[in-house]
Amino acid sequence: MDSELILKGVYFAYDRQWCLEEIDFELKKGEIVGMIGPNGSGKSTLLKIMDGLLKIHKGEILLLNKPMSSYIRGDIARRIAMVPQESTFRFPFSVFEVVLMGRFPHLGLFPFEGKEDLEIARQSMQITDTLDLAGRSIHELSGGEKQRVLIARALTQRAQIILLDEPTSFLDIRHKVEIFEIISSLAETQGLSVVIVSHDISLAAQYCHRIVLLNKGSVFKTGEPAEVITADNISTVYQCPVLVDKNPISKTPRVTILSKRGEAEKEKP
Repeated sequence: MDSELILKGVYFAYDRQWCLEEIDFELKKGEIVGMIGPNGSGKSTLLKIMDGLLKIHKGEILLLNKPMSSYIRGDIARRIAMVPQESTFRFPFSVFEVVLMGRFPHLGLFPFEGKEDLEIARQSMQITDTLDLAGRSIHELSGGEKQRVLIARALTQRAQIILLDEPTSFLDIRHKVEIFEIISSLAETQGLSVVIVSHDISLAAQYCHRIVLLNKGSVFKTGEPAEVITADNISTVYQCPVLVDKNPISKTPRVTILSKRGEAEKEKP
């Protein structure tokens, strides 16, 4: 598979304090990479770096085999789409208007959408099953509905890479699975390359081709889910005793949290 995004020896600091150190990363075409790690390990910061929103202090980033520094912001936006953990809309935009915002990087000097832009937005909404929400206000949606709309907006950008920052936070089990199913289908059918930051370790193991485990701003381990999600690795990084076995259906790693009372508490997907 061709590499879409490559990070080599990346360092980033906030106020002279290193937040990320010696990050090496590669995203291949059609691949889903899950990024896991405790709060404060640098996951969201790394995602912003991949999107070109933060400038690195050391290292190199290649986007489609060209230095990211050689791209202007509009060029990056036509190639990389970000789905943030939470989006706040000050005005009651309709769902269709929100999705159509994804066409902005492709508009010229006169930012008016044409028939092709409208059709692309509709197609993206069909894929994410949000077309029936088109006329509703973005403020009226449930968490799961809103996340599907944000993914539709990202698809409307027609980017080759989609970055998702904890898209299943605050969602119930059904909607968490629904989001991962959409992402998996897009990677398989459209060849999209995906990086997804998630605290749902068992779900990430089930749907991601590779896992990157971050700890204190560095890559602790990277590889296939079974290589990364082990009891030793998870217990060490999260500072929490766990049991890791196999999901009886998917055969992928499944994490069970061991409480201090000695009772096993299954991590809910």
